[in-house]
Amino acid sequence: MAHQGQWMAGALAALLLAQPSGAMAQALADRPIGELKTEVRSRYDAALAMSIDPAVAAADSNSYAWASEAKVQCGIALGFLKSNSKDAESLRRCDFAYGMMTRQPAPPAEAALVPPPPPSTENCPPEVASTFYFDWDSTTPPADAAQSVAFMAENRTRCGWTNFTVVGHTDRSGPDSYNDGLALRRAQAIADMMGGAGIPAGTIAVSGMGERQPRVQTVDGQRTPENRRVEVEVNAMGGQ
Repeated sequence: MAHQGQWMAGALAALLLAQPSGAMAQALADRPIGELKTEVRSRYDAALAMSIDPAVAAADSNSYAWASEAKVQCGIALGFLKSNSKDAESLRRCDFAYGMMTRQPAPPAEAALVPPPPPSTENCPPEVASTFYFDWDSTTPPADAAQSVAFMAENRTRCGWTNFTVVGHTDRSGPDSYNDGLALRRAQAIADMMGGAGIPAGTIAVSGMGERQPRVQTVDGQRTPENRRVEVEVNAMGGQ
């Protein structure tokens, strides 16, 4: 796990140095809905094909992990696009994971006394570092949660993240009092994973909003996957 996390951190820096800052995600999110549906569907299909390819799974690379991440995030983005809405967070994560999945290996570096570049602060979300979606009436973190938590743990110093607020949410099915407790338990489940990954407990604040802040507005009683989530908000050095 530690080796894979170190590889992903290095891959992240390489990708960001090779591409203009924010260019891919901005261009993707700015496309018209119709064009965006086609593009995200294409990326989802490519990620799905790689994630079930035995040769990719057995290869000595992290392509399989990034394909699995791209499949999840592009699938979430497609869910929003089906209702003709754009979700900037899932589009950003779909774009990034797909880029990591499809990038070509960097050529071997020539031996030279070149000082390493300073730590990059790119791909450091200023508000919500990650979003985790839960099954209905469940407090079990999603399958890709460990990868997202590892990214936060290994990049918190580079990104200057000093404090984390873990906020749980539910959809509008079930009574308010039950949903308040369910949202808090979901948030605590993610906070426990963050602590286990090495993020100090004193930097993590846990809260639950129940069904009071839905990402998608629905009628009371409706089950909505996009609303069953935990959002990890961050405060960075120099922020308010």
